[in-house]
This record gives sequence, structure tokens and C-alpha cells, in this order.
Amino acid sequence: MATQFKACQSVEIPVPHQPIPIKHYLRQPQRLVNALADSSRVEQLSTEVFRLKMRPLSFMSLSIQPIVDMRVWAENDGTINLESVGSEIRGVKYINQRFKLDLKGNLSSYEKDGNTRLKGIANLEVQVELPPPFSFTPKAILESTGNGLLKSVLLTIKQRLLRQLLVDYRHWVELQTKDNSFDDHSNDFKIFKPE
Repeated sequence: MATQFKACQSVEIPVPHQPIPIKHYLRQPQRLVNALADSSRVEQLSTEVFRLKMRPLSFMSLSIQPIVDMRVWAENDGTINLESVGSEIRGVKYINQRFKLDLKGNLSSYEKDGNTRLKGIANLEVQVELPPPFSFTPKAILESTGNGLLKSVLLTIKQRLLRQLLVDYRHWVELQTKDNSFDDHSNDFKIFKPE
């Protein structure tokens, strides 16, 4: 029988003033992906799809490594959306064959009292059929452990986002202004690949 785990995490980040508004930075989804995860764990599969190899996790006595393919795209207003389009669990073949992951999230900027802020939310849901002897474990214990694990995954991503996003945004603005490649009138800029 499948067990379902869920977690949700929201984030709100004050954005220090820069010469180029952050909504222009947010139109480059690959930069957000590199802020969410170490570049050695990310593989770009297409313009909008990225494969994220998460660090190995311990669930009960199992060691598993989730691999998630995410579609990440920007809307015209600078809102970034992400959703999982594929997933795999390495480490336990039985679970991989009976595993479904659903991740949806977004990040957008807004103005409040003359200050720019980012707000975002991520929802993560996993359905999995666990092998014996885990299938005999009380459902409440399984759900509590699984929900806690998903919450810790989202919290880790949130903490990295809080550390990395504004650093990368500031670096990107410096590149744009140094090269005079941003034109205030056309709101055009060159797209730089993350380093």
C-alpha cells in the first residue's frame, strides 16, 4: 500500500537596492537553479529542464538518493515557476519502481513601502510503496518520519536560496553594469552563463 508524505515551505527575502531590478535577474531560470543547488549536482537537460542530484538521505534504515528532473521557467513579470517532470530514487530498486515525487514552486518579486522583496513557496509530495518490514511499521510513525524528511529537504533548499540568491544577483548586476550591457530604456540585457 502506498504511503504519502507532504511538506510545504515558504520564503520571504528582502532585496537590497541594486541598479538593475531583480525581476530582470529572475528571467534567467538557470541562475536560480544554481542558487538552489551546487553546480556539481545540476545537469542542464534542455533550456528549461534541469536534473538535480540530491545528497543521499537516510529514511528509517534505508540510504536513498533522489534524482529530480525539474522544469524551471520564467513568466514575463519575472515570476519563476518550477515543477518536477521526472524522478528516480537510487539505492533501493524496490522503492524506485514504486515511487512518485511531485514538486511545485514559484518565486516572485513585489514592492512594499518602496522596498523590493521576494516571496516564494514550494510544495513537495511523495507517494511510495515501502518494502517489508517497513510496510508493517505503524502508519503514523512512517508519515511523521517521511514528512519530517521532506520538510528538512525543503528547509535545506530554502537556506541555500537565502545564502546564494542575493550573492549571485549582486554578482550578476556587477557584470551587467561593468560591461554596460544593460540598457535602462529597453530593459534589455545580455544573458551570462553562471560561472
